[in-house]
Amino acid sequence: MLLALAVPIVIAGCGRDKGTTAPAVTYTITATNVSNNQPLSPLAVVVHTDGYTAWRTGVPASSGLEHLAEGGDPAQFIDEAKAAGSRATATGGGPIAPGAAATITLSTVSSSDLRLTTATMLVNTNDGFTGAVGAIIGDLGIGDSRTVPVFVYDAGTEANEETAATIPGPAGNGEGYNSVRETRNVIALHSGVVTHDDGLAASALDESHRFQAPVMTIVVTRTK
Repeated sequence: MLLALAVPIVIAGCGRDKGTTAPAVTYTITATNVSNNQPLSPLAVVVHTDGYTAWRTGVPASSGLEHLAEGGDPAQFIDEAKAAGSRATATGGGPIAPGAAATITLSTVSSSDLRLTTATMLVNTNDGFTGAVGAIIGDLGIGDSRTVPVFVYDAGTEANEETAATIPGPAGNGEGYNSVRETRNVIALHSGVVTHDDGLAASALDESHRFQAPVMTIVVTRTK
């Protein structure tokens, strides 16, 4: 359960293949919350190669993604990435408030096929999350930056009831992760929230929690 917002901080993570003489590269990832009133959970960041995919639309979410999308906890999501052979991982130190940003720096071994995946929950939703999945970064030169496109997804693991009891963010302070999955149980692009202002009487949300566009921007810069 997420009850409070934290000031964005810098977190470093490092991964390196043993026995290699390839040079190290360093990336700085800045995530900015551009939503009106959707705090984002602590950011999960994974640098990997093209053999790993954190999610796909039309298929069920992994257990780690379910934990992240329903309760904002990135720990199991990161564990899954490590088990899949990711090059470097890190998590932010706290939620990202609307208008705020978090910066994470990771280092790993240089490779032309390096990719970036990020994930974070929209905590004033039931199981909405956003992030970049498999964005190419291995072609960046030192000093180069790239803005990575992100979308808002529905994990499909929890019904979008929008009640205070099921919203873990400050709009509800309710339950986060629940192991029971709804029958649809596939990832899809999020259709947005309804809110009580639009007639969903039991909703803990109001018009300020709506979103119709990306709620986060991601800029990655190679610094070494």
